Amino acid sequence: MTNYELINLSDNSSRLIIPEATTRIGVDTEFLRERTYYAKLCLVQVATSSGTICIDPLSASAADNFLRELMKYEWILHAARQDLEIVFEASNRLPDKVFDTQIAAAMLGFPAQVGYAGLVKQLFNVNLDKAYTRADWSKRPLSEALLKYAAEDVHYLLPAYESLAEKLKSIGRFDWALEDSQYLLDASLYQTDPAAAIERLKGARKLQGKPFAVAKNLATWREEEAIKTNKPRKWVISDRLLLNIAVGLPDSMASLARIDKMPEKLVQRSGKYFLQIIERAEPSQLASQRPTRLNEKQRATLKEMKRKVVTIAHSLGIAAEIIAPKKELSAAVVGNRKSRVFHGWREKIIGKQLLELL
Repeated sequence: MTNYELINLSDNSSRLIIPEATTRIGVDTEFLRERTYYAKLCLVQVATSSGTICIDPLSASAADNFLRELMKYEWILHAARQDLEIVFEASNRLPDKVFDTQIAAAMLGFPAQVGYAGLVKQLFNVNLDKAYTRADWSKRPLSEALLKYAAEDVHYLLPAYESLAEKLKSIGRFDWALEDSQYLLDASLYQTDPAAAIERLKGARKLQGKPFAVAKNLATWREEEAIKTNKPRKWVISDRLLLNIAVGLPDSMASLARIDKMPEKLVQRSGKYFLQIIERAEPSQLASQRPTRLNEKQRATLKEMKRKVVTIAHSLGIAAEIIAPKKELSAAVVGNRKSRVFHGWREKIIGKQLLELL
């Protein structure tokens, strides 16, 4: 079992005790998101060279104060994006430097999405207990078992960093992991754009013409409502019901009410607005937002790009998606050159070759 110290921020005598010479810390978070749009930060675990502390942010009136204190250190995290998103939502800031052990492991040939428990098993032959993966971390007091579980989740981050960094440096890929980790500190990754909500609506891309335009505008409205009320999107209106409205194109309150699974209260509260969305939707205005269909020449180019990526990935012993996800290659074929495959370490090993194909 991992030893830990619980820091209760409501106790004025409690403070973050981190060794003075510390430059790097392991960080993990526990949160709750089932009943809200924004995740509720419930626990922050920090590993240092001298031990592990579990910080209870729910005990603080201003949870971002202690996060500000942690920002001056380099953070070691595993699958960092979700933790960073939650920290950004809680404090509107990000650390200056991070290192993601999942990214680092992928550079060494581990599966691209290797889990923390799997990595710890491979590196240290330790089996982590995952019994509390779905625990309610908002309940207080937290049990001893939960806190020990949480502490163990961060305990191996610093040793994992040391092990992975040594291996990466020996084959000249440490800077690759640093570059990809730093990419996660782009604040725009964690800022919500309601107008882009259509991209998360499963099934919407199959729609054409006015139904797609309606679905796009309804998805934007739902995102704005979810943010305003801090409720999950599907509590505002489900994906299926939203798509049913877009496909059905009701033209009256009565026809709207007849849509399958349509709650009466939703019709009363938002029905008139839905009808306005349907009436005003202009398919022509949204044409540029739909994915461009590739012509025969573009499909051939994409196939050759994928082949080159797979070949170089195989030679490096890493997954092809680490070098260039298929989605980014498809975007490049139709003119998007913002993909990371054309910059940094990727540009040197394959980006220039891909540009020649384009």
